[in-house]
Amino acid sequence: MLWLTGDPDADALLSSEPLALLIGMVLDQQIPMERAFKAPFDLKERLGGSLDPAAIAAMAPDDLAEIFGAKPALHRFPRSMAGRVQEVCAAVMDTYGGDTSAIWTTAADGKQLLANVKALPGFGDQKARIFVALLGKQFAIQPAGWDMAAGVYGETGSYRSVADIDSPEALTKVRQFKQQMKAEARAKLPNPG
Repeated sequence: MLWLTGDPDADALLSSEPLALLIGMVLDQQIPMERAFKAPFDLKERLGGSLDPAAIAAMAPDDLAEIFGAKPALHRFPRSMAGRVQEVCAAVMDTYGGDTSAIWTTAADGKQLLANVKALPGFGDQKARIFVALLGKQFAIQPAGWDMAAGVYGETGSYRSVADIDSPEALTKVRQFKQQMKAEARAKLPNPG
């Protein structure tokens, strides 16, 4: 089972429901990872116990934004992220007939898996590669070449992203890596003085 939220019920949902995992990945930006990946659990409760891509895609955008914005908000930017989740659910409906797992089960190889993920709203190159690595490392979804498609995020024994977090210790290592990357990026900035 995944270890991303610190909440066993939320982690169980992410581990068992593909749409919850996908929504968590969509929301994993500009807020703490634990909060992003717990949001699908909270959203499911707010929607009456179901995460259904057809129902979410068909909702009035203002209604979904209101659900996202109810205290505590599901994201720092509830309106825009509600829209993004709705776009992703519409893509799941339009491209995969409502079967979220078809994003990866229909991929013949890692290159196609990466292309499938990158085609989703809100998935740029880096986020798509991280999601491919998450699928490969945590769910053993490993079509030929998945690790190459994931790039550095697919490396064995790395602690670069959410794909590598399977324990509190791994979370600490990922956080240390990210802090190191930020410090190195700051050191490369020109000195304004």
